[in-house]
Amino acid sequence: MALSDSTETTSVTKQKKIIIRNTHGEKLVGILHETGSKELVILCHGFRSTKETTTISNLAVALAEEGISSFRFDFSGNGESEGTFQYGHYHREVEDLRSVVQFFNGGNLKASTILGHSKGGNVVLLYASKYHEINTVINISGRYKLDRGMEERLGQDFLERIKKDGYIDIKNKTEEVYFRVTEESLMNLLNTNMHEACLNISKETSVMTVHGSEDEITPIDDAIEFPKIIPNHKLSVIEGADHFYTSHQAELAAIVVSFIKDCLQKGD
Repeated sequence: MALSDSTETTSVTKQKKIIIRNTHGEKLVGILHETGSKELVILCHGFRSTKETTTISNLAVALAEEGISSFRFDFSGNGESEGTFQYGHYHREVEDLRSVVQFFNGGNLKASTILGHSKGGNVVLLYASKYHEINTVINISGRYKLDRGMEERLGQDFLERIKKDGYIDIKNKTEEVYFRVTEESLMNLLNTNMHEACLNISKETSVMTVHGSEDEITPIDDAIEFPKIIPNHKLSVIEGADHFYTSHQAELAAIVVSFIKDCLQKGD
């Protein structure tokens, strides 16, 4: 249920803060960009990010300019939302997204598209593999191999160390703990198989993967795997773009908006 909201009106869009409880009773905080359209795009941020990240915010603006409503929110344990940040736990974020979809589908708006950047890209694909009511799914820079680069992130012999100590603390440049990886959360990540999940995505669901050719975090090789296993899939590679589309925000927005509009026109 929505607990509170505040409204800000722009020339074409109403922005409203909405709070939705997830299945754990935690408050998920998001911003609705309401244009008057009945169809709604739900925008999901990436790892250790928020609804305010440049990519997500810019996509909300670009969609509004085309008259398409959107909702960007913080997963539990991130941004303004309640809960404790947990490494991995993709399926917990899937259920956060489920709570958001069900909230809007019970009102005047209908969630027709789910879009995620980075880890959020994996979340929307996993959602589509489990629930089949969303017709359009957009994966921006999500991983195919979740275990790739683990030693770079956690250090050598991470499995031995985490079994010994029960956790690994990831520190920032000032040696402050950025986040903690527990054995349980690591196993949750390693047991999440994107290949098996994507095989369960309905052929009726239109899926697009967008990836930067110069992505320094998720290799472009990952993006190439998705069209091999998702039946109704389009791959768009943005030449020269990094993981955060630093110099390619406009191109990313144009590709995303065009795909969503095409799907809406087809009645997907």
